[in-house]
Amino acid sequence: MKLYYSPGACSLSPHIVMREAGIPVQLVKVDLQAKKTEDGADFKPINSKGYVPTIELPDGQRLTEGSAIVQYLADQAPARGLAPAGGTIERYRLQEWLNFISTELHKQFTPLFGSACESTLRARQLEKIDGRFDWVTKQLGNRDYLMGSAFTVADAYLFTILTWCGGVGIDLAKWPTLQAYKRRVEQRPAVREALKAEGLVN
Repeated sequence: MKLYYSPGACSLSPHIVMREAGIPVQLVKVDLQAKKTEDGADFKPINSKGYVPTIELPDGQRLTEGSAIVQYLADQAPARGLAPAGGTIERYRLQEWLNFISTELHKQFTPLFGSACESTLRARQLEKIDGRFDWVTKQLGNRDYLMGSAFTVADAYLFTILTWCGGVGIDLAKWPTLQAYKRRVEQRPAVREALKAEGLVN
């Protein structure tokens, strides 16, 4: 299966899930500014939205949007337990987490990545993120992962978001629970493999 990615971007989440699921991954790096793949091909015909992640299935179909992709991937390897079974309340709890991470965390970071982010907007975004991190900390409590003792695709997504904190000036030391959670996820072999493959760690 082919994954179009940019190192450290939100495509890290499905990359981690593919490795956790034992799905062979063919990585294709995308320059998001130029909208070109690493071999110089135009990315827009591949994903007309112009951003990652995108996966290409063996039959040539493509799927976009991280929350949809990670659930698809989890369902290809149900024995790995990366997502509860469809139709169960636990699956909807997982979707609840994925939606929260996507809309209430991921999108709050987006303005901070722009070099022209003015100070008032930056302060407002950081305040929103602070409040949401406070809430996530309370939900985590003493659990190892978002859904309890088992790692799921929601953890791959939250971990990806947490890796962005240093780059935008957020110190996770303010949230020891989140800091410990990030370290715990980072120690998983599949997560280390994904980080190494993207050149994010040695």
